[in-house]
Amino acid sequence: MRRKRLAFVWTVATVAAGLYLVVHFFGRDRRLFLPGETTSGHYQIERACDACHAPFQGIRQDACLACHQAGLQAAEDSHGPEKFNDPRYAEDLARLDARQCIACHVEHRPEITGAMGVTLPEDFCRSCHGDVTEERPTHEGMGFDSCGSAGCHNYHDNRALYEDFLLRHGEAQPATVPAAWPQRKAWISGEMRDAGPLGAADADSPPASSRPELIAAWANSAHAAGGVACSDCHAAADAAWSDRPPYAMCSACHELEYQGFTQGKHGMRQAVDLDPMSPAMARLPMHPEALNETLDCGTCHDVHTVNVRQAAVNACLSCHADEHSAAYVDSPHARLWEREMSGEGAPGSGVSCASCHLPREERRIAGDLRIAVQHNQNANLRPNEKMIREVCMTCHSLALSIDALADPEKIRTNFSGMPSVHVQSVDMALSRTE
Repeated sequence: MRRKRLAFVWTVATVAAGLYLVVHFFGRDRRLFLPGETTSGHYQIERACDACHAPFQGIRQDACLACHQAGLQAAEDSHGPEKFNDPRYAEDLARLDARQCIACHVEHRPEITGAMGVTLPEDFCRSCHGDVTEERPTHEGMGFDSCGSAGCHNYHDNRALYEDFLLRHGEAQPATVPAAWPQRKAWISGEMRDAGPLGAADADSPPASSRPELIAAWANSAHAAGGVACSDCHAAADAAWSDRPPYAMCSACHELEYQGFTQGKHGMRQAVDLDPMSPAMARLPMHPEALNETLDCGTCHDVHTVNVRQAAVNACLSCHADEHSAAYVDSPHARLWEREMSGEGAPGSGVSCASCHLPREERRIAGDLRIAVQHNQNANLRPNEKMIREVCMTCHSLALSIDALADPEKIRTNFSGMPSVHVQSVDMALSRTE
C-alpha cells in the first residue's frame, strides 16, 4: 500500500511538474528556461525567446542583423562578413568563423562575458594580427589582451581610432572650443508636412476632454504650429476618440525618432511585442519614485507642450540615479546648459544629457539634408569611443576625447576636470610619420 501511495504521489508530482514546464514554455514568460544571466544589452528582451532563437536550431543570424545591421552599416563595419569572404582568410575561418555574430557574442554565459558584452578570448586578435609588430614597431611588447582597451581599437566601429583619422586630427589642437551643436531641422513624415498652423480656436477635442490648460498648452506648441490638431492624435484615421492614444501614434509623423527609440534601451521591448520598459527593470540605479513609470514618447516629451528642453535634461534626471547622471548638475557641461537656457549662452552652446546620449545627426531624407535627434542611445554607449566623432569632437580635440573616455573617474564625475589617463594612440600614429 505504501508503495502505491508513493507511486501515486510521484506520478502526480511528475504530471504537475510537466504541466508547469509546458505552461511556461508556451506562455509569455519563458525565463524559467534561461541557461544563465543575459547581458545588459539584451536582458530586457529575454522573455521574447523567438526574437533571437529558432526552435531546435539555435540563434538566427538574421535575428542579430535585424536589430544591428543598420548600425553596422552606419559605422562602416571594419570587420564585416565581406572581409572574411576573401579566400586568404579561409584558414582563420576554420578556427573561428567571424562572419557569424555568435562566434563572439554568446549570451547566458556571464562567467566569460566581458564588459562590452562579448565572450572573446583576450588574445582573439592574434589569429589574424600575430605579426603586427613587423609593420608597427610601436606595438612591440604589447599583449593582445590590450587591443580592445579604451582608445585603441574598436572591432566594428573603428572610424575614430584608425591611423589615418588619428593623423588627420591628432596634431596639436585646442583641447576645448565653445560648443556649437547643430540646430534641429524637423522633418515630418506623412500628410502633416504641408498643414498650416493652428490656434486655440481650432481645437477639435470633445467637450469632456477640452481642459482649458491642455488647449492652451497645445495652442502654444510645435504641434499646433505644425498644423497637428487634437483629433490627428486622439482620433486618427477616423477612429473613436481616445484620451490616451498609443505612443506608436507618434511614429505616424516622427518615423525616424520612433525607429531610434525602439532600437534603444528605452523602447526595445516594444519592438519585440513586450510590455514597455519601466525604470524598475533597469540594472542602473533609478530614483525610487520613478520605478513604476512606463517608458514611451510621452514619458520624456509632454505631448501638449512639446518641450524638448525639458526632455533634454530634467526627464533624464527624474529617473536616472547613477553616479554619472547625478554628477551632471555640478559639471562644466551643466553650467553651459544653464547659460543657454537663461539666454546668456548662444543657441547650441549648452551641453545637456541628450547632447551626448541622443545626439543630433545629419541625415539625407528624400534628397533633403536634415538634422535629426538619434533616439537610440545604444548607438554610442558601448564601446564609448563611438561617441568621439559625433559627440566629443564637437567641443574637444581628438586626443582629449580619447583620454577622457578612457578615464573611469572622469566618467563617474561627468567629466569634471582634466583626465588623468593618457592613451598613446595619437602619439604612436604621429611617431610613424616622423
